[in-house]
Amino acid sequence: MGFLIQKIIVTGATGCVGSAVVRRALAKDISVTCIVHQGSKRLSNFPKDKRLKIVECNLSDYATLQLEGQYDAFIHLSWEKTFGASRDDAEVQTRNIQYTLDAVHLAHRCGCKVFIGAGSQAEYGVQSVDLTPELPVKPESGYGIAKYAAGKLSAMLCKSLGMRQNWVRILSVYGPHDGENTLISYVIRELKAGHSPELTKCEQMWDYLYADDAGDAILAIVEKGIDGKAYPLGSGKGRKLSEYIEDIRKSISLEVKIKYGAKDYYPHQPMHLVADLKELTADTGWKPSYSFNMGMKTLV
Repeated sequence: MGFLIQKIIVTGATGCVGSAVVRRALAKDISVTCIVHQGSKRLSNFPKDKRLKIVECNLSDYATLQLEGQYDAFIHLSWEKTFGASRDDAEVQTRNIQYTLDAVHLAHRCGCKVFIGAGSQAEYGVQSVDLTPELPVKPESGYGIAKYAAGKLSAMLCKSLGMRQNWVRILSVYGPHDGENTLISYVIRELKAGHSPELTKCEQMWDYLYADDAGDAILAIVEKGIDGKAYPLGSGKGRKLSEYIEDIRKSISLEVKIKYGAKDYYPHQPMHLVADLKELTADTGWKPSYSFNMGMKTLV
């Protein structure tokens, strides 16, 4: 028997993963309250649905936010500054830790029994093996350090408040409403324009998961996750990054070439990012439904 979900709160709900959680929750007849940044220009990412409520509130105001009604679970996906040099901005990333704890307190004020936080593969640092819940972490970026700290501290706070906590270490998710700065978005945009994408050698062993699968996985963790466990989330299948790129090229234009090696790998570049799903599947029953090419058909 799993935890019965009827009403949830989702932060970061306009993004690729967040909007997928919303879509999949509504498909399961779960009412959703989405907390979005004030003045968000991405509200069109949401469907029109009477079970969906939008609340505009910045991360810095979570500590004082009051929501009406009682909820079952809180899914915290929002995070400031996830790209570029700001990932190593110590002050920004430290604020994200506090915002996560503010979200825990908000969840408690709303009567939630479960708190789910979005971690990152960056917590693992550079690894050469598949990522498991028990694998020792060694984050090297400020972003990865802050994610790890937020996960551990939110677990402690949730325990003191009587809530179950799970931390989902998300690898690479693609799908509708993906950010403009992601690799897949960049490659699709360049190929459609007839331009040759400039990439690294793309020798990394990578793991891509379609957004709707990610949404279903997070909801499965809400329902059946084991208290305090951190789950890596991916497809569980690793391929060379160049193979994904060639699949995209075949679906758009074989005439446009890819400039492999035009860019250097960035510092702390992980070369092996593949999730081990054995524990996640054993605990929740969830398995991915989409292959990479199936997911790409929704984008191209």
